[in-house]
Amino acid sequence: MMRSSVEIDTGKLAVPVADAHSVRCFRGIPYAAPPVGALRWRATAACPGWTGTRSTDAFGMNAMQAPVFSDIDLSTPGVSEDCLYLNVWTPAQIGSGERLPVMFWIHGGGFAAGHGAEPRYDGARLAARGILVVTMNYRLNTLGFLAHPALAAESQHDASGNWGLLDLIEALAWTQRNIAAFGGDPAAVTIAGESAGAAAVSALMASPIAKGLFARAIGQSGAFFDAPVRKLENRTQAERAGVVFARRLGAETAVALRALPVTSIIDAAPGPMFRPIIDGHVIPAPPVELFAERRHSDVPLLAGWNKDEGFNLGLVGWPERPYEAIVRDLFGAGAADVLKRYPAGDAATTAAAARALGGDARVGHAMWSWIEAQKAHGTADIFRFRFERAPLTPDGWFGNNSSKEAGAFHSGEIPYVFDTLDAMPWLTDDADREVARIASGLWVNFVKRGNPNGPGLPVWPSHRSAGAAVLHFKETPTAQPARDGVYELFSELMTNDSSRVE
Repeated sequence: MMRSSVEIDTGKLAVPVADAHSVRCFRGIPYAAPPVGALRWRATAACPGWTGTRSTDAFGMNAMQAPVFSDIDLSTPGVSEDCLYLNVWTPAQIGSGERLPVMFWIHGGGFAAGHGAEPRYDGARLAARGILVVTMNYRLNTLGFLAHPALAAESQHDASGNWGLLDLIEALAWTQRNIAAFGGDPAAVTIAGESAGAAAVSALMASPIAKGLFARAIGQSGAFFDAPVRKLENRTQAERAGVVFARRLGAETAVALRALPVTSIIDAAPGPMFRPIIDGHVIPAPPVELFAERRHSDVPLLAGWNKDEGFNLGLVGWPERPYEAIVRDLFGAGAADVLKRYPAGDAATTAAAARALGGDARVGHAMWSWIEAQKAHGTADIFRFRFERAPLTPDGWFGNNSSKEAGAFHSGEIPYVFDTLDAMPWLTDDADREVARIASGLWVNFVKRGNPNGPGLPVWPSHRSAGAAVLHFKETPTAQPARDGVYELFSELMTNDSSRVE
């Protein structure tokens, strides 16, 4: 007989009704204390317990944020500082003692937007294939990543700024303690994410204090590594920016910061402004150094990025400034070598070059650096992909930009991986559905075994194999040798040219 409740370390949860595939979704489970009042800008605190049986019918509130991106709906259920909630999709018979692998998903949104209840992250179809899916919310932007000397002075680690990463670590610790109650295996947790979520995955993989909380990692189009267009901030730089921000709001002390109305904080930084830093505690050194010193979590890694990242993550400053001038500012004496690979020409040629360079310099190089760091300093297996399927989106999906030019844009792979194409108002066809079947199948296999290969799916060779194979997700996914010359060039120029933008 199915239990009416499940007990975790903070109390009882109502068992929700299963869907047609016997998957149950436990919504809105608190994993930490609300980070409000005296707990604003403090390390994540333990979740208080409750009496009685808590309902699991509704998602928890989304983290405080402005409507930054048009594809993220904040209306359900709304936004609040009280946002540290997670959701669990499980196919397990509650109380049966099953121990199924777990995918712990971290949403994207530039560390300034997003939430775990987005329809494209619905975990039901993945769970129906024999895994648990966890999605969650964490503190974002100013509330999640503000560094300030007054806040560091309160910390036992003399650190501030990575509050959102501490939320992720607490949610993973919650998963270790409680996921068995839902039929999950705490020894088989895969952390996964896209864009900022993938950057968070790479940061957690680098962080010594996150060791032991996960067994595998998936990163899609984002990495917490230096890139030609952005160098990671250290604590000194971040605290300097935090002081400037706080003074704009008339706050000089921790007490004054916590007394600020939350709306004034969001209004002062509505878009991406604050993000993870090298704080000396959660991230004690640049990730490339932590990997080189083998202080990272050496776990199997599935990672890659999309063909047309530059469509919606283009070259900053273009077309307002001349293309060649931007390249010279970024690469200094190496600009000529870059322009040979991304040459200017007529208007269409220059636009294509700016898009391609923007995607490679903002996303591709950081992802490549993460993969190469694991390849050089880890022993666990690596499976690398390049997503090239271009979904057809309706007019207006990208504002004034034509959907026909989007290609395999940033974030476009998510509904394929989750097999949630029907949640998107895209103009998909049978070929898209087949790519979704393949992509979701490969991801589920990796979550289960640390290897995506399996019956009925394309062969995906290890990136450690001869030729450093990359699986290209086209209408018919195929593996090809890596071609990484441009990323090697970027690394060489970043090492040798101190004039680049930081």
